[in-house]
Amino acid sequence: MSIIEWIYSAALDIAGYRLSLMEVIGIGFGLASAVGGMLRRVWAWPVGIVGNAILFLVYIGITLDVHDKAPLFGQSARQIFFIATSLFGWWRWQRIKAHQGDDDGRAITPRWAKGAERLGLALTLVIGIVVVQQVFAALGAGWPAPRWYYWADAWIFMGSLLATYAMARGWNEFWLIWIGVDLVGVPLLWHSGYLPTALLYALYAIFVGYGFLVWRRATRTESPDHEPEASTRTSAN
Repeated sequence: MSIIEWIYSAALDIAGYRLSLMEVIGIGFGLASAVGGMLRRVWAWPVGIVGNAILFLVYIGITLDVHDKAPLFGQSARQIFFIATSLFGWWRWQRIKAHQGDDDGRAITPRWAKGAERLGLALTLVIGIVVVQQVFAALGAGWPAPRWYYWADAWIFMGSLLATYAMARGWNEFWLIWIGVDLVGVPLLWHSGYLPTALLYALYAIFVGYGFLVWRRATRTESPDHEPEASTRTSAN
């Protein structure tokens, strides 16, 4: 048995379901990152990146012939984009926190996206889903997948990507986008055999609702962020 096969084979048998330890670890990092995001801590981003890397290996495992679950190319691909977007969020939150000089540990003050920003999110979501589902359909699922499968996977892919970007920008809307992702993600993951991740999405729905209330309250009570470039332009004028 190779090292890769050993890593993938590590699992627990619970009620007839083979629970991958890699999947559990990846989920744990993802949950920790979500908590850090709600608390607006910079460490949420690197923790999330580790979880993304682990879950990428879990979802793409079918191509390595190490497990027999349905491959989720959308789930796999989005982990890569998560990492790229998370690097941006990590950089932005660190930058704002350093500029603000706050001692409370919070990196940003959330706000609602402006009209043009919301329109940009909506257009990107619609166009992205149309394009991405076609790409996924052309690649195939590795099994006789129905057409709705590709639309659902594309919805999860684009929604997750935009939610992560909106979180990096500090927009309250990112919680609402995650709710939309959860509504599709839970049935799809359950259908594809990733039961622990499906349950995590279900728990996320509750957590996301609470996180939304926390950020909305902060929007009302805290002073807005002032990014370094904005203050530089002001002083120059």
